[in-house]
Amino acid sequence: MSTQLSHLGNDDADATARLMSASQRLIAEAARLFPLAAAQNERTMWLEAMIDEVPDYLYFKDRNSRFVVANRAIVKDNMREGLESLEGLSDFDIHPEHVARGFFETEQEIIRTGRPMLDMEELIRDVRGKLKWLLTSKLPVRDSKGEVIGIVGIARDITERKRSESLHVGQAHLLKMIALGSPLADVFSSLILLIEAHVADVTGSILMLAQDGKHIVNGAAPNLDPAYCQMIEGAEIGPAMGSCGTAMWRGEQVIVSDIETDPLWADYKALVAPYGFRACWSAPIRSYQGKVLGTFALYSRTPGEPTAECMKLVGMATHIAGIAIERKEAEDSIQFMAHHDTLTGLPNRSMLDERVASAIEAADDCGGTMTLAFIDLDNFKLVNDSLGHHAGDELLKIVANRMLRCVRASDSIVRLGGDEFVILINGAMRRGESVDDRLRAVREAIAEPVVIEGRSFQVTCSMGVAAYPEHGRNVTELLARADVAMYRAKEIGRDAMQVFTAELANRAHEKLERQEELRRALAQGELFLQYQPQMDLASGRIFAVEALIRWRHPERGLIGPGDFIPLAEETGLIGPIGDWTLRAACRQNKAWQVSGLPPIVVSVNVSARQFQEKDWVERVAAALEESGLEARYLELELTESLIMQDVQQAVETMHRLEKLGVHLAIDDFGTGYSSLASLKSFPVGRLKIDRSFVKDLPEDGDDAAIARAIISLARTLQLRVIAEGVETREQMDFLREAGCDEIQGYYLSRPIDARGLQAILCIPNL
Repeated sequence: MSTQLSHLGNDDADATARLMSASQRLIAEAARLFPLAAAQNERTMWLEAMIDEVPDYLYFKDRNSRFVVANRAIVKDNMREGLESLEGLSDFDIHPEHVARGFFETEQEIIRTGRPMLDMEELIRDVRGKLKWLLTSKLPVRDSKGEVIGIVGIARDITERKRSESLHVGQAHLLKMIALGSPLADVFSSLILLIEAHVADVTGSILMLAQDGKHIVNGAAPNLDPAYCQMIEGAEIGPAMGSCGTAMWRGEQVIVSDIETDPLWADYKALVAPYGFRACWSAPIRSYQGKVLGTFALYSRTPGEPTAECMKLVGMATHIAGIAIERKEAEDSIQFMAHHDTLTGLPNRSMLDERVASAIEAADDCGGTMTLAFIDLDNFKLVNDSLGHHAGDELLKIVANRMLRCVRASDSIVRLGGDEFVILINGAMRRGESVDDRLRAVREAIAEPVVIEGRSFQVTCSMGVAAYPEHGRNVTELLARADVAMYRAKEIGRDAMQVFTAELANRAHEKLERQEELRRALAQGELFLQYQPQMDLASGRIFAVEALIRWRHPERGLIGPGDFIPLAEETGLIGPIGDWTLRAACRQNKAWQVSGLPPIVVSVNVSARQFQEKDWVERVAAALEESGLEARYLELELTESLIMQDVQQAVETMHRLEKLGVHLAIDDFGTGYSSLASLKSFPVGRLKIDRSFVKDLPEDGDDAAIARAIISLARTLQLRVIAEGVETREQMDFLREAGCDEIQGYYLSRPIDARGLQAILCIPNL
């Protein structure tokens, strides 16, 4: 053999050197140790002995692909019964026809072309039937004349490497499936098939723990009989519930080597007996935090325990299964949160369109109808203000649960946000029941007394109703018309239900037109200010004016604030209108000062929306800077109800305004619900007695008493008092005698424009 090896061509020798493995280096070193003078047979004997110790396959074949030399490794793995040596045999004598044919054709190609074939991956089955992957290189052997006389082959067993690569590829594929959101059952099946491919004669199963933490749910078992899986579906876990039920219950591995004798299977071995399984090894699947999510199990038809390598693979499988389950749970949670209200668990606005569309389709199919009811809780804000937002949240959850009890599974309740809900009623009603009955039941359920934090109170609702197809053909139309009807229910006194009508549609259309007209009025300069003087009763001097907004409509003439301010509040236009009023009043006051008139204070009303804006103080500062007016000549009038919506926030805002140098007053005092404890913390300088307490003075004893009480309270708190709506000399005299500091009203002057007021300010004293 040495002669043959020495006659490799130069090119082939170079290729051999590049491929030289540990086995090849060992042969070369052995050849170097024996001098050429040594006996040929002795040298051959030592070479063959050395080659036999090499674990790789080493062999030489002749031109007919028959073995001439083969080392012990290849002989051991391929020797058939009755044979003593591979010499003289071909691959057709030891391998199946299709395998041998592949080897033969490759080798003949090498002999024909004289070109080696390197690093070929070949799959064979050895004499014991075990599949092996070989990394093989085959090179031509030439005689002294350069003629190819055979091939030399070197092959290394790479089965473990291929198994490892296959496992890594399988893991990567599984992680890709998880990342792409493949169905959990598909991920589980692929995972089980991967393990089954690497562990001989086992059948895999993944079971999950139900949400209640007590029962079994099938995950996947691609090679288990579906009838068996069905039998264990829903079984309760416990301390002696087979391998999987016990593993979930204990939260640890359960290795049953013989189902026939193990007490854990005493009550269940009859279920598995028809399938021939004798052993079952189960390991819990855990979440990242350690919570048991399910089990991964392997069934074997041979009694015994798993190998360490097998359990290592099971550990990998449970880890991947845990990742898949947690990702699916996270995805489900995200999907739920995207389509449901987190507080009540009800569907949210994003699901309303889908459900209404489905209900419309169902109604069209059967020629039926569908009803949509828009619900708004009455005075819900009072609960938030008096008990806090946590109490308001608890009330919303109670209301949601009450409504759910009043509807069928085919109906839907959606929370739009805040205290607004939508009820969708579809399908045929029960005999003797109507939609009105259902909605009445909802209203009555909401109105039942509620106890939160030891306090009992009652909340009602206003409900607007629209029906398909009578009132609309899609969710947008139906929701808009139910909303219109709901607002009408509030207008007529709350705690009411209003069905949409054509009249309401006209009202809504008119309201929309007025809103657009008001928007245009702001843009085109149709709004203007009038001013009403305020007089100091002690000196008779006009010391301040209240700025009052008016609207000069191009068609309807002069419109007072009572006819458009509520609309502005409702539509959000009050913000830009209020800013315009503030800037215009500051500019006008500065203009009076520049004209030489004695400095006075201009008083501007503040809406709740303005006051709640985060940048309100900055906008006041900007109006002063823009106009050049000193802050001490601006007063902002705040209502009691505005302040009491959020007392802490209101006080913080008032202190920030006070730091600017702006004066603050409480308007319409006595008509709100502020407490004396709160009042003493307000940084205000004046209280304004509402005109409702002034108009019947001095004749009305109750009004007189209230006026005196407000004046006395103000003096105690060191606040000045101004009375509005003063129209007679008798009213003024009464207020002066009672200790009131200032007055405002028709007795002094109606609201007038800036030029008219300028004339009044030129008069020394009234």
